Amino acid sequence: MDEAIHVRLPLRHTGFALDLDLALPTRGISALYGPSGSGKTSCLRAIAGLDRVANGYVAIGEEVWQDESRPVFVPAHRRAVGYVFQEPSLFAHLSVRENLDYGHRRAGRPTGIDPPGIVEMLGIGTLLDRRPQALSGGERQRVAIARALMSQPRLLLLDEPLAALDSARKAEILPYLARLHDTLAVPAIYVSHALEEVAQLADHLVLLGDGQRVQSGPLAPMLARLDLAAAFRDDPGVVVATTVAAHDDTDHLSRLDFPGGQLFVARRPEPSGHRLRYRIHARDVSLTLRKPEATSILNVMRAKVTGRAETDTPAYLLVRLQAGDTLLLARISRRSWQSLQLASGVEVWVQIKSAALLG
Repeated sequence: MDEAIHVRLPLRHTGFALDLDLALPTRGISALYGPSGSGKTSCLRAIAGLDRVANGYVAIGEEVWQDESRPVFVPAHRRAVGYVFQEPSLFAHLSVRENLDYGHRRAGRPTGIDPPGIVEMLGIGTLLDRRPQALSGGERQRVAIARALMSQPRLLLLDEPLAALDSARKAEILPYLARLHDTLAVPAIYVSHALEEVAQLADHLVLLGDGQRVQSGPLAPMLARLDLAAAFRDDPGVVVATTVAAHDDTDHLSRLDFPGGQLFVARRPEPSGHRLRYRIHARDVSLTLRKPEATSILNVMRAKVTGRAETDTPAYLLVRLQAGDTLLLARISRRSWQSLQLASGVEVWVQIKSAALLG
């Protein structure tokens, strides 16, 4: 049985051409990432059936929603899609509870969803009797996501749901989005031009870059590709999936293990065995040929150089490293590369100055 979301869309606008041919996983979150005007929203609208693209093909598993060769086109209202826009499209004359009831009725069939569970997961239990105009931006967006889920979609589409929020509201809602990632079986496609959101939430990355190039693959190896580093502008880095291994209550530290090394971070409240995702920025990684002995940096590990790439600043290089099964990036000076006599295959010691918790 086919378990992929297939999207083949020749998108054409004035001065714009993009040929998408994607096979996305039916588990987790796939992110469409790229600058404004790169075709992200056009793709999402075509998947939802809001726009009909000539010669397009859209299918989820064995269920075909569009195939112009037959021709087949399932209209938007018959596609089991939950769509969350940049601006929450809630009914202003209805309470939160009534908005959610509308989403539940929209399923039009017996559902296996758990409305109280969705309300609890998104933290909106205290909001049920309010009207949308009495909610903050972050609260409205959480209600919009809950209403989309109430219809028991086969696919959740999120079109830059944080774009209209300030930094405080974004920080408020991101943990709830991460909770969706951890608890829902519904696949999602998330559109964003904010790399931190993508790094925190996505499992699979579709990169729409300059010249309308399309690259697609699992998030971690995509972020570590040297040939794609320019797409992430001046902030390349990798995402590392870690597991809480131990706590040191004397020094108020936690040890996080990952394939190829370990990280010591400020004491985490999560129990042993809990998984945490961290982002390690290339600018926070330094290299040395000998194991450091007198250093304030706690996170030191062995790795092998596997490649290098130029950066926008001629004085600096981006170096890719392999630590066990984990890929890392380091941003070092060209002079350091030469003085350390680095090359592919050379073993080094990696010092990680800091790692940012995602979620």
